[in-house]
Amino acid sequence: MAEATDTMDQAVKVMTDREGKYLTFSLAEEEYGIGILKIKEIIGMMPVTSVPKTPEFVKGVINLRGKVIPVLDLRLRFGIAEIDYTERTCIIVVEVEGQSGRVEIGIVVDSVSEVLNIKGSEIEDTPAFGTKLDTEFILGMAKMEGGIKILLDIDCVLATREVEALQNAA
Repeated sequence: MAEATDTMDQAVKVMTDREGKYLTFSLAEEEYGIGILKIKEIIGMMPVTSVPKTPEFVKGVINLRGKVIPVLDLRLRFGIAEIDYTERTCIIVVEVEGQSGRVEIGIVVDSVSEVLNIKGSEIEDTPAFGTKLDTEFILGMAKMEGGIKILLDIDCVLATREVEALQNAA
C-alpha cells in the first residue's frame, strides 16, 4: 500500500511541477507555451547580424541594450518551413541553463498569443507515437478550450552543441 501512495505522490508532484503561467505563441498554425519564469522579455523583430558557419536555424545575434544575444528561428529548429517575417513576428528572449550557467537566447516566433494560467490537471504527458520520436523537449500537452497547446521545456529545445557554441561565442 505504501508503494501505491508513493506512486500517487509522485504523480501529484509531476502535475503540480508543470502547473503555472505560460506565455503562449504560435508557429505554423500550432500553439506552444513556455513557462513564464523562463521569459526575460518580448521584442519586435530587429536587424539580426548573421554569424558564419552556424546551423540554418541560428539566425545570428542582436545587440540588446549593449548585450549580445544569440537568436534562433524556432520554425527552423523544429524543421518547419521558413516564412517571411510579418509585423506580428517577434523575438522572445528566454533565460536557459547552459553548460556555462544561465544564458539569454532570443527565439523567433510567428506571433505571441497570451499568458495562460494552466492547472496541472489540464496537462497530459506527451503521447507515445508508436515510433522512436524525439519528444523530450515537450513538457506536456495542455488541454484547452479550442485545442491543445504544446508546452515546451525550453532548456531542452535549446540544448544542442551548436547553440552551446554560439552562446560561448557571444
